[in-house]
Amino acid sequence: MFGSFDFEVIEHSLYYLFAVGMAFTLKLTLCAMLGGIVIGTLLAMGRLSHLRAVSIATGGYVNLIRSVPLVLVIFWFYFLVPYIGAWLIGANEPIQVGDYTSALITFILFESAYYCEIMRAGIQSVARGQVYAGYALGMSYWQMMGHVVLPQAFRNMIPLLLTQTIVLFQDVSLVYVLSLTDFVGAADKIAHRDGRLTELYLFVAVVYFVMCFSLSTIVRRLQLRVAIVR
Repeated sequence: MFGSFDFEVIEHSLYYLFAVGMAFTLKLTLCAMLGGIVIGTLLAMGRLSHLRAVSIATGGYVNLIRSVPLVLVIFWFYFLVPYIGAWLIGANEPIQVGDYTSALITFILFESAYYCEIMRAGIQSVARGQVYAGYALGMSYWQMMGHVVLPQAFRNMIPLLLTQTIVLFQDVSLVYVLSLTDFVGAADKIAHRDGRLTELYLFVAVVYFVMCFSLSTIVRRLQLRVAIVR
């Protein structure tokens, strides 16, 4: 099976694959994770709000995003963001957003819907007695959330947040539809240039498996430690 397998094409492509492709994938994953957690936390607080309009609006957004394929959302924002931006600033022509910026906005807004549900569960896992105690001490809503609820919610949800980030890391490969050079895109370019699709695609699969399996193992151990602490 591997008689004609060319290992040299992988060896000669390692720098490009990791210095360009994997670096892009990790950068987009990290930025989307940070932005998604921030916006997801705000969405979670909105879903738990006593204001019905806020709760319905945030719930509608989360349910909409979670009900459509990511690749479709990528196309939505790629074609719509320039027009939305032009509308916001009052420009006559669509603004130039750029492929990377469009992809980053897409992943932040898409992943925020999933991080929202994780954070909502984390917030609800904090005992209501602690919330009432915070109010009894004279804390405002934002002080109570910042000093009492959210720190505990983040600690409880760290394993799930990291698991969703692993999913995000895998989903970043979909930026190929925008012709961006992530890890998969870099391998695809070399594979078609050298006519070595089997070698490059198999190598990509192995790298993804090793990285995701290793991270999943770390998450499982972390989940056990968090459970012990609790």
